[in-house]
Amino acid sequence: MEHLFTYGTLQDLQVQQYIFGRILTGKSDFLPGFKKMENAVYDRYPLVIQSGNPKDTVQGMVYEVTSLDLAKSDIYETSAYKREKVMLESGIEAWLYVKNSN
Repeated sequence: MEHLFTYGTLQDLQVQQYIFGRILTGKSDFLPGFKKMENAVYDRYPLVIQSGNPKDTVQGMVYEVTSLDLAKSDIYETSAYKREKVMLESGIEAWLYVKNSN
């Protein structure tokens, strides 16, 4: 299993049902060293950016997902985002969607 840290629409149960065909199992966690910006993508969706300050944290949900789930979420997130591995406050290594600067 993989882990996916979410801070926006992927926490919505209807979105999860649509993308994955089920509700994901997850728990609350924190992403240190990042800040969340609202309406940063397409003037509608949030984005997290690395702040360099370990006191900055973003609260979100970490879900257990499969590699197929990740492929589905990549399609959902579009080319506006890319996936990176991060270490959460809990010590869990998880995938995170950040701005795709390509």
